[in-house]
Amino acid sequence: MKSRKDDGYYVGCSSNIDERLRAHNRGYNISTKDRRPFDLVYFENYDNSEMAYSREKEIKSYKGGDAFKKLIRAGGRVVNYNRL
Repeated sequence: MKSRKDDGYYVGCSSNIDERLRAHNRGYNISTKDRRPFDLVYFENYDNSEMAYSREKEIKSYKGGDAFKKLIRAGGRVVNYNRL
């Protein structure tokens, strides 16, 4: 998700993307409450939570560097990505 307030990104996992976005935009998450509103700019879909959390960790390791920017630029929109 991307904050419209500070143009920063939030990376996380959820089994319900729509509800997760609503929760962040309603201020239910303390760590992002002051950065609202958010837009969903990219997502990947996985068959199990183990794979999803592994990928979340990988994306967070990019720390906003070139790999992260390339990932966001490659889609530039909501993306459904299955990784086997």
